[in-house]
Order: sequence, then C-alpha cells, then structure tokens
Amino acid sequence: MSARRHPWLRRAGIAQRRAARLPPAVRGLWWSMAAGLLFVLLNTVMRGLSLQLDPFQTQFLRYLAGIAVMVPLVLRGDLRRWWPRSVGGQFTRGAVHTAGLCLWFVAVPHITLADTTAIGFTTPIFIMVGAVLVFREPMRWERWLAAALGFAGVLVVVGPQLQAAGNLYALVMLASSPVFAASFLITKALTRHERPEVIVVWQAITVTVLSLPLALLHWQWPSALQWVLFLVCGVLGSSAHYCLTRSYSIADISATQSVKFLDLVWASALGFLVFGDVPSRWTLAGGVVICASTVWIARRESRARLSAASA
Repeated sequence: MSARRHPWLRRAGIAQRRAARLPPAVRGLWWSMAAGLLFVLLNTVMRGLSLQLDPFQTQFLRYLAGIAVMVPLVLRGDLRRWWPRSVGGQFTRGAVHTAGLCLWFVAVPHITLADTTAIGFTTPIFIMVGAVLVFREPMRWERWLAAALGFAGVLVVVGPQLQAAGNLYALVMLASSPVFAASFLITKALTRHERPEVIVVWQAITVTVLSLPLALLHWQWPSALQWVLFLVCGVLGSSAHYCLTRSYSIADISATQSVKFLDLVWASALGFLVFGDVPSRWTLAGGVVICASTVWIARRESRARLSAASA
C-alpha cells in the first residue's frame, strides 16, 4: 500500500512526526489523557458486569480477556522479546495491582460511576507524593497548582451530590487509591528497563494468575453476551494500560497527573450519551476548571522544556 493510493497514511505519518517533536511532558499528557478516556469506558462496562457476576470472577475474566486479545500480538514475533528482565518485579507489580483491584471490585457494584470516578481522583495525589519521595522527581509549584486546581474542579462537580458519607463501600473504594498509586509507581520504575508492551502483557498474566483462586469461590458461567463484553474490556483495558505506561516512560509521573482530572469530563459526557444523564451546572462549572488547569499545565510544561533546551 502506497501513501499515494492512501492519502490518510501520509497524513498519519505527518501527524506522527509532528507529535514526536512535542516536548516529552506534553506527549506524556496526551498519552495519559487517552488512557483516562479508555479507563472511563472500561469502568462503565465493568460496573455492569460486576452487577451480574461475582466481583472477583469479573476481575479474573477481565484480565483473562486481556491476555486473549494480546496473544496474536505476542505470537507475531520472537517470544523472547516478551520475556521481562525482572520477572520478580512484574509479579510484585501484579500482586500490588491485584490487591487494589480486589478492593475496587468489592466496592464498584455498590457505588455510582460518578462517585467511583470522583473517589479515584485521590490516586493522583498519592502518586505525586510518591514520585517526590521515591523517585526524587522535581515537584515544581506549577504541578502542585495544576493538581490542586483539578481537584478543586472535582469538588465543584461532586460536592453537591456525593453520597459517600457513612457509606462503607465508599471507604473501601477510597482504600484502593493508595494501593493503585503504589502499583503505578512500580510501573514507572519498571519502564526504566522494560518496554511498555512487555509491562502490559505481564500485568495481564500476573493479575489473572493471582485472581484465579478468588474467582473460583463463586464461579458462574458467563453468557455469550457477557463473554463478548469481557473481550471488549480486554481491548479497552490493555489499550488503556499501554497508553498509561507510555506516558510514564516519556515524562515524569508527577507531570502527567493533572490530566487525570479530565476523567470526570469523560464520565459526564459518557453518562449523557449512553444514559441520557444531563450534566448539572456544577458539572459544567467543574469541567471548565478541570480543562483550564490541564491546558495551563500543558503550556507551562512546554515552555519550561523549550527554555531548558535554549539554555
């Protein structure tokens, strides 16, 4: 196939070259933004499945489906390319992520998608603190301010209607945030010597293996439609984790966390398109604050990178 016969190939190549010239922090923000959108789509489908099947079985089948959709990619080349340099590191990350997933899947059937998304916004705060303590990343005031503005936007949206007070499952969901933050910090460490696609494949393998014993406790055979939905979740989850891992391999993990607050915008838009939920004025106001903070930090990171290059 030539670019002459397929102009879209030429345009895609031009877009890829232009993207490669962007500062690493900006590219990391774009990868993180794509991951957030995919995770919101994934969470929507997973919540529906967890209402029909045992949460631990849902967790196991979601990652088993992730392996299934990645098998053709793995088998295309040399299998040795997919063997990690640190198997122990992969299983450590898988064990931590499995612990966070167990908490998440226990709580998600009992909490609305909006509340789930809102509580999940505490994870970037734990990540940013961990990045400073563990990786000694430079935490400039712009990054703290962008995170604070994004979190303020979340409070504007969820403050009037959040029903988490006194809800035990909301506390369980909240407990998963620092665990997921630890998992993402381990991912950042692994990107120093592992390719992003290897990390994603081994995450699916390790979580599937570690989730199997809990899934067998209350096994119920899924229907044909549920199998299809699990395959969709496999595609969404693997793609989301790949985008997230790419963002960590390109930029400082703390620099990409402000864009996480855009997830609430995705969730509001998806709720309107799929379920007909009309966003409230608080949602619109908070969305403006969140988007403004994201655009601002992206411009600041771009200018900082250009200034450093000039110096």
